[in-house]
Amino acid sequence: MLGVSAHVVESMNHVGGQCAELYPDKPIYDIPAIPVCQAQELVDRLMQQIAPFDTPFHLDQQVTELVRQDGGRFMLRTSAGTGFDTGTVVIAAGVGAFEPVRLKVKGAAECEGRSLWYRVTTPDLHAGRDVVVLGGGDSALDWALNLEGRARSVTIVHRRSEFRAAPASVARMQALCDEGRMRQMHGNVTAVFAHDGLLDGIEVTGPDGERERLALEHLLVFFGLSPKLGPIAEWGVALQKNAVVVDTERFQTSVPGIFAIGDVNTYPGKKKLILSGFHEAALAAFAIRQHLYPDEKVRVQYSTTSRVVHERLGVDDPPRGARGKR
Repeated sequence: MLGVSAHVVESMNHVGGQCAELYPDKPIYDIPAIPVCQAQELVDRLMQQIAPFDTPFHLDQQVTELVRQDGGRFMLRTSAGTGFDTGTVVIAAGVGAFEPVRLKVKGAAECEGRSLWYRVTTPDLHAGRDVVVLGGGDSALDWALNLEGRARSVTIVHRRSEFRAAPASVARMQALCDEGRMRQMHGNVTAVFAHDGLLDGIEVTGPDGERERLALEHLLVFFGLSPKLGPIAEWGVALQKNAVVVDTERFQTSVPGIFAIGDVNTYPGKKKLILSGFHEAALAAFAIRQHLYPDEKVRVQYSTTSRVVHERLGVDDPPRGARGKR
């Protein structure tokens, strides 16, 4: 809305970060004016909101090289060979580029995407199947509970009897197990049994060393994610405990022209909330405009009444007398 164009580089092959990757169906209750929405719904709404600006997205690639030029501009290059000459850089990398922690058992990798998954994108894919869920955190229990009643059977396997998930989810899972509608096992997967990339069973070794073969059709693995700052750590910005240090006036890093917003940054009083990220992005946007056009005064224009903003959004002016700010 400030008249500054941008490109977005995303390490994953889809937008949405943790909301889309970890818990797309999980409800969010603290977005202003939206009493409740699913995480994927929030991503979809944000994409709808950005649509008028025709922002290019460069998916499935990381910025691997950043060099500051004479005059303060930056040259960037990505893992896909895409190059950028830009006046400012915004790091909005969340907890970093992350990959799921994989099941390190011989033969598991060959089954990925066919009978083994690290995220659920199409819940109905597992309907009527014998599903085993590995893990003890929120994602594991959320999906085990979600699929109960849709899948033919659901078994959750965790290395120990204590779960890291929300107590309410653990209590619900225990109740379903007591009713015989779900099964839980404790131990580690020590072998997989498959033919042509399709699993038909796993071997679970319990704490006592006993081994049990468990039949299945689909295996969902939720061992968490392994976040890494990656090349960001080499860009010369000040870091504190694997987070990028920023000021709270502009959300600029120690390198002029490089800004950081969201979970990737740190400052006194930092709260890792989506709500806080919106605030940080707004202040950073004004600072970026000032950085790019230092001789111009950056005016606050209210989207309700500003014709300039309306032109950028491609909307008609509201009738005279319309009130309110946005």
